[in-house]
Amino acid sequence: MLKILVTALLLIGFISTAHSQNTTDMSNNGQYTYATVPTQFVEANGIKVAYRSYGKTGDIPVIYFNHLTANLDNCDPRIMDAIAQTRQIISFDYRGVGATTGKQGTSIADMATDAIAFIHALGYKKVDILAFSMGGFITQELLLVEPQLVRKAILAGTGPRGGAGVSDVVGLTYKDIFKGVFSFRDPKFYLFFTQNEVGKVAAKDFLKRLKERKENRDKKVKLSVLKAQLKAIETWGHEQPADLSVFKLPVFIANGDADRMVPTPNSYDMARRFPNATLKIYPNSGHGGIFQYHQEFIPQAIEFLNK
Repeated sequence: MLKILVTALLLIGFISTAHSQNTTDMSNNGQYTYATVPTQFVEANGIKVAYRSYGKTGDIPVIYFNHLTANLDNCDPRIMDAIAQTRQIISFDYRGVGATTGKQGTSIADMATDAIAFIHALGYKKVDILAFSMGGFITQELLLVEPQLVRKAILAGTGPRGGAGVSDVVGLTYKDIFKGVFSFRDPKFYLFFTQNEVGKVAAKDFLKRLKERKENRDKKVKLSVLKAQLKAIETWGHEQPADLSVFKLPVFIANGDADRMVPTPNSYDMARRFPNATLKIYPNSGHGGIFQYHQEFIPQAIEFLNK
């Protein structure tokens, strides 16, 4: 049964976005889109981290923290390209994911430690963060370790440590993976979007955008990564909540009104607990609300990051 599941996942692309990656260390000169920007590497915390960096260079870049089982090819090019017009934006693979070396971290805190090392390896002392889903969990752990590193943070489709329903993501994910296997769809079709007509159209558009990069795609994500990350999320979801009131940085919290993966009430919870938070809930949308409403989210995010 496990072999059948793995084979099916490879076919529908949930844990595989194969093809090779460009290993040339090229500096950004403004000519790239997310579909063409080369993959680069940097040594950090004992591993070689794969990342993509482009856009308008400056002192403070925007670091994108991605979701469960996401490699570099799982960033929405509409959002990445729009932010790159005014800011340098950098995406990266977590330890053991895609082209990044090492064994997948076993805790959200471990992933935060790696992220801090990655940012320092690039030479930055201050960054803005755009984080989606599990990336938001990692961002909160990063703040607990090195709060002065982050100037502003966007937390989308995410929730606080110990938040209601956060630990339930494991069962939901496996359920929708099997649903994807039998329907020959990417599980993100079910996990990120509502299953009404509006949500289905948004899901198809989003998944199509993820395939715009035709060459030098990232390495496939292993099934062991899925299992390790789900275990880390489940553990984190049962841990004691952190005191978010100590963080005074501006935080923009966004989600759909029907998020099943990280239930929407968690967004309201974080907005109450961060003292300098702005909350945006998009109607008739799920976990991937910022992808469904990218045309609305993009100007809101850019205004928040640049003001």
